[in-house]
Amino acid sequence: MNNIFYFIIYQFSRLPLSVLYVFSDILFFLLHTVIGYRRKVIVTNLKNSFPEKSDNEINKIYKDFYRNFSDFLVETLKSMSISQEEYDKRISYTNVEAFQEVKAEGKDCLLMTGHMFNWEFLSGTAEHMQYEHDIAVYHKIKNPFWNDKINLTRERLGTEAVDMKDIMRYMMRTPNDGTHAYLFIADQSPKKQAIHYWLNFLNQETPVFNAFDKIATRKDLGVIFCNMQKVRRGYYHVSYERITPKNGIKFEENEIVHIFFHKLENAIKAQPANWLWSHKRWKYKKEDFS
Repeated sequence: MNNIFYFIIYQFSRLPLSVLYVFSDILFFLLHTVIGYRRKVIVTNLKNSFPEKSDNEINKIYKDFYRNFSDFLVETLKSMSISQEEYDKRISYTNVEAFQEVKAEGKDCLLMTGHMFNWEFLSGTAEHMQYEHDIAVYHKIKNPFWNDKINLTRERLGTEAVDMKDIMRYMMRTPNDGTHAYLFIADQSPKKQAIHYWLNFLNQETPVFNAFDKIATRKDLGVIFCNMQKVRRGYYHVSYERITPKNGIKFEENEIVHIFFHKLENAIKAQPANWLWSHKRWKYKKEDFS
């Protein structure tokens, strides 16, 4: 049954995006107007993150989020069969030279981004990094069949998918020799037992992963922030920015974490409807861990 369903959705993915966006419009109506998918979570997240905004402003972001989210779903479907040529037409770049700078230093690269739409299109950016090995770090899903199919989609154009549970061991046994670029979507909410560090993010005390900070500092990796912004429907602009120590010598403990979330927060404020607000990002409160 899984194989039949996969065959069907793969055939759908071969439709032009102009056709798939018709389905996106239908999804938007269903999710926003009929179902109200995670409405309470989204509105609560928005109000807590932007207390200065009026109800009308919050409602507009809320509505625009559903449009972007619906586009994200059909664009992710399209990524099953999209060509590198079409990716190149739909994604523009600023400061790709940051990768060349890191590579010239003989360092592997830690590329950090958040759940900005459409992060799944980042698999189409691999060839522009000019690294021999492009590693996308992912969270394994429970269904083995669909986990494999999703990773197959991510690996179609040269990216290697590695489970988050395995990535630290993978990185520690891999030499830092300027041949690997690691993509971390680093704004996930840690599981309760994995919460070790908090910071203020979008006006709220937020539990965050900080293992990437430790590995980047220990191995002296080059760190780059990836800012993905939506230009218009189906078109994105990716800008890269090198993250360097404030003292110009060496990162302090958790410095990378704070710089990353500061830059991500600014990116979200620039396009607030372009982030995954339906995620239960703040389900844990710091006071519960005291």
